[in-house]
Amino acid sequence: MASQGTPATALLAKQKIAHTLHPYDVSPDAPNYGALVADAIGADPARVFKTLVTEVDGGLTVAVVPVTGELDLKALASAAGGKRATMADRAVAERTTGYVRGGISPLGQRKRLPTVIDASALAGSTVYVSAGKRGLQVQLAPDDLVRLTSATVASIASS
Repeated sequence: MASQGTPATALLAKQKIAHTLHPYDVSPDAPNYGALVADAIGADPARVFKTLVTEVDGGLTVAVVPVTGELDLKALASAAGGKRATMADRAVAERTTGYVRGGISPLGQRKRLPTVIDASALAGSTVYVSAGKRGLQVQLAPDDLVRLTSATVASIASS
């Protein structure tokens, strides 16, 4: 697949991971952003996942949950082996991952962070996550996403 020039797509190409890129045009400030992205790329919203940077007991952790749900911070803390989780400061998240809000990918981050992926990701043959910039999603097998991020898989989303 042709790279769109992000660390995430470069990682996928280097690892020879089968994937498909899906460009879209949705404002990151739009309400219901995830649902709009799913609609724009013609995907089932339950298969489109958002990447959230959190703090678990003071350390940064990435949570990957479907856009149809919300992150359950208590479940995330437990899955990550901690006691308390909060959302990370936006500037810290952007600086640490090397990506901007609306384009943070769980793949190819500047500093590799512990990652927890919601168990629902394994329910289908593919998932969609940010490809590392606003306006670009990547579709890949959930097993590849788990392997490339060395993720823990747990039920961390609530509807």
